[in-house]
Amino acid sequence: VQLQASGGGLVQAGGSLRLSCAASGRTFSSYAMGWFRQAPGKEREFVAAIAPRGSRTYYADSVKGRFTISRDNAKNAKNTVYLQMNSLKSEDTAVYYCAAARVWSDSDDPSRIAKYDYWGQGTQVTVSS
Repeated sequence: VQLQASGGGLVQAGGSLRLSCAASGRTFSSYAMGWFRQAPGKEREFVAAIAPRGSRTYYADSVKGRFTISRDNAKNAKNTVYLQMNSLKSEDTAVYYCAAARVWSDSDDPSRIAKYDYWGQGTQVTVSS
């Protein structure tokens, strides 16, 4: 699986951005997908995740109520997962990475980096205050 993240950019505090992550391959609907971010000098941290069929979503406390993860599993769809980010804050500034996990269950910890098997290249999000 190859992942291509896009949609980052520069936005003012309070603004919105939508990130996209396009996945190659015909088994997209069998992977759980996640978004992580890494700010300069900090460790990579979990942002959001979505179960393979989209039946369940997970969010870090810091983004809950502001960010929404979704995916398009439909036949002939673009095999894409999205991260809609609203009410952006300066502390959301980071490189955002999408990731895919081959094996998933409801009891899994979505924030565990080692859970994910494939990673995209990252897209920069900069929020100016």
